[in-house]
Amino acid sequence: MKKIYLAGTGVFRPDAVEYGKWQKRLCSDHGFEGLYPLDNECEGAGEIFEANTAMIRECDIIAADMNDFRGNEPDSGTSFELGYACALGKRLYIYRGSSDTLRQRLGCSDENGMIVEDFGFPVNLMAAVPSVMVFGGFEECLRKISEDEGSISE
Repeated sequence: MKKIYLAGTGVFRPDAVEYGKWQKRLCSDHGFEGLYPLDNECEGAGEIFEANTAMIRECDIIAADMNDFRGNEPDSGTSFELGYACALGKRLYIYRGSSDTLRQRLGCSDENGMIVEDFGFPVNLMAAVPSVMVFGGFEECLRKISEDEGSISE
Protein backbone atom coordinates (compact mmCIF):
# COMPACT_ATOMS: atom_id res chain seq x y z
CA MET A 1 0.00 0.00 0.00
CA LYS A 2 1.39 3.41 -0.96
CA LYS A 3 2.01 5.84 1.88
CA ILE A 4 1.17 9.54 1.84
CA TYR A 5 2.86 11.98 4.21
CA LEU A 6 0.25 14.54 5.26
CA ALA A 7 2.14 17.83 5.48
CA GLY A 8 0.56 21.08 6.51
CA THR A 9 -0.77 23.30 9.19
CA GLY A 10 -3.36 20.81 10.39
CA VAL A 11 -1.03 19.99 13.27
CA PHE A 12 -1.64 23.51 14.64
CA ARG A 13 -5.44 23.26 14.63
CA PRO A 14 -7.24 23.08 17.99
CA ASP A 15 -8.67 19.75 16.78
CA ALA A 16 -5.36 18.57 15.28
CA VAL A 17 -5.61 14.94 16.42
CA GLU A 18 -9.16 14.52 15.12
CA TYR A 19 -8.25 16.31 11.89
CA GLY A 20 -5.37 13.89 11.37
CA LYS A 21 -7.64 10.92 12.00
CA TRP A 22 -10.04 12.31 9.38
CA GLN A 23 -7.23 12.73 6.83
CA LYS A 24 -5.93 9.21 7.50
CA ARG A 25 -9.45 7.75 7.19
CA LEU A 26 -9.86 9.43 3.78
CA CYS A 27 -6.49 8.06 2.70
CA SER A 28 -7.57 4.58 3.75
CA ASP A 29 -10.85 4.97 1.85
CA HIS A 30 -8.76 5.63 -1.27
CA GLY A 31 -6.43 2.67 -0.67
CA PHE A 32 -3.50 4.60 0.81
CA GLU A 33 -1.90 4.76 4.22
CA GLY A 34 -1.75 8.28 5.62
CA LEU A 35 1.25 9.25 7.73
CA TYR A 36 0.30 12.14 10.03
CA PRO A 37 3.05 14.00 11.90
CA LEU A 38 1.21 13.91 15.23
CA ASP A 39 1.19 10.11 15.13
CA ASN A 40 4.74 10.40 16.43
CA GLU A 41 4.95 10.61 20.20
CA CYS A 42 7.81 13.03 20.63
CA GLU A 43 9.19 15.46 23.14
CA GLY A 44 11.19 18.40 21.98
CA ALA A 45 12.01 19.92 18.65
CA GLY A 46 14.85 17.54 17.80
CA GLU A 47 12.70 14.44 18.27
CA ILE A 48 9.88 15.94 16.24
CA PHE A 49 12.28 16.77 13.40
CA GLU A 50 13.80 13.25 13.40
CA ALA A 51 10.42 11.51 13.55
CA ASN A 52 8.84 13.62 10.82
CA THR A 53 11.78 13.32 8.44
CA ALA A 54 11.75 9.55 9.05
CA MET A 55 8.07 9.50 8.03
CA ILE A 56 8.91 11.44 4.86
CA ARG A 57 11.65 8.93 4.00
CA GLU A 58 9.09 6.15 4.51
CA CYS A 59 6.38 7.66 2.30
CA ASP A 60 5.85 7.39 -1.45
CA ILE A 61 3.89 10.62 -1.88
CA ILE A 62 3.60 13.90 -0.03
CA ALA A 63 0.34 15.86 0.12
CA ALA A 64 1.17 19.36 1.30
CA ASP A 65 -1.26 22.07 2.38
CA MET A 66 0.32 25.17 0.83
CA ASN A 67 -2.34 27.67 1.86
CA ASP A 68 -1.05 30.88 3.39
CA PHE A 69 -0.23 30.55 7.07
CA ARG A 70 0.52 33.40 9.45
CA GLY A 71 1.02 35.78 6.53
CA ASN A 72 1.25 35.74 2.72
CA GLU A 73 3.21 32.50 2.33
CA PRO A 74 2.76 28.81 3.16
CA ASP A 75 4.04 27.42 6.46
CA SER A 76 7.84 27.29 6.48
CA GLY A 77 7.84 23.83 8.08
CA THR A 78 5.58 22.47 5.35
CA SER A 79 7.78 24.12 2.73
CA PHE A 80 10.83 22.42 4.24
CA GLU A 81 9.06 19.05 4.26
CA LEU A 82 8.14 19.50 0.60
CA GLY A 83 11.73 20.32 -0.32
CA TYR A 84 13.07 17.40 1.70
CA ALA A 85 10.63 15.04 -0.01
CA CYS A 86 11.61 16.47 -3.41
CA ALA A 87 15.29 15.83 -2.69
CA LEU A 88 14.40 12.22 -1.86
CA GLY A 89 12.55 11.79 -5.17
CA LYS A 90 9.08 11.51 -3.64
CA ARG A 91 6.00 12.41 -5.69
CA LEU A 92 4.73 15.82 -4.65
CA TYR A 93 1.18 17.11 -4.52
CA ILE A 94 0.34 20.53 -3.15
CA TYR A 95 -3.07 22.03 -2.58
CA ARG A 96 -4.42 25.53 -2.12
CA GLY A 97 -7.90 26.91 -1.84
CA SER A 98 -7.20 29.63 -4.40
CA SER A 99 -5.47 29.67 -7.78
CA ASP A 100 -4.67 33.40 -7.53
CA THR A 101 -1.05 33.98 -8.46
CA LEU A 102 1.43 35.66 -6.14
CA ARG A 103 1.23 38.80 -8.29
CA GLN A 104 -2.57 38.80 -8.17
CA ARG A 105 -2.48 38.59 -4.38
CA LEU A 106 0.49 40.81 -3.60
CA GLY A 107 1.05 43.09 -6.59
CA CYS A 108 4.47 43.80 -8.09
CA SER A 109 6.14 44.26 -4.73
CA ASP A 110 5.44 43.36 -1.13
CA GLU A 111 5.05 45.63 1.90
CA ASN A 112 8.86 45.82 2.20
CA GLY A 113 9.37 46.85 -1.42
CA MET A 114 10.69 43.42 -2.43
CA ILE A 115 9.82 42.32 -5.97
CA VAL A 116 7.13 39.64 -6.24
CA GLU A 117 8.08 37.10 -8.91
CA ASP A 118 5.76 36.69 -11.87
CA PHE A 119 5.83 33.06 -13.01
CA GLY A 120 2.06 32.65 -12.85
CA PHE A 121 2.10 30.42 -9.77
CA PRO A 122 0.19 30.85 -6.52
CA VAL A 123 3.32 29.80 -4.56
CA ASN A 124 7.04 30.23 -5.05
CA LEU A 125 8.38 28.48 -8.15
CA MET A 126 10.56 26.18 -6.03
CA ALA A 127 7.38 24.57 -4.67
CA ALA A 128 5.25 24.89 -7.80
CA VAL A 129 7.57 23.47 -10.46
CA PRO A 130 8.25 19.98 -9.02
CA SER A 131 4.70 19.50 -7.72
CA VAL A 132 1.28 18.59 -9.01
CA MET A 133 -0.85 21.52 -7.94
CA VAL A 134 -4.46 21.05 -6.90
CA PHE A 135 -6.85 23.92 -6.29
CA GLY A 136 -9.18 22.98 -3.48
CA GLY A 137 -8.77 21.21 -0.18
CA PHE A 138 -7.33 17.96 1.04
CA GLU A 139 -10.18 15.90 -0.41
CA GLU A 140 -9.61 17.29 -3.91
CA CYS A 141 -5.89 16.64 -3.55
CA LEU A 142 -6.51 13.04 -2.51
CA ARG A 143 -8.82 12.51 -5.49
CA LYS A 144 -6.08 13.78 -7.80
CA ILE A 145 -3.52 11.50 -6.16
CA SER A 146 -5.90 8.57 -6.63
CA GLU A 147 -6.38 9.43 -10.31
CA ASP A 148 -2.64 9.76 -10.93
CA GLU A 149 -1.16 7.19 -8.61
CA GLY A 150 -3.86 4.63 -8.06
CA SER A 151 -3.87 2.72 -4.82
CA ILE A 152 -1.98 -0.34 -6.02
CA SER A 153 1.08 -1.29 -4.01
CA GLU A 154 4.42 -0.74 -5.70
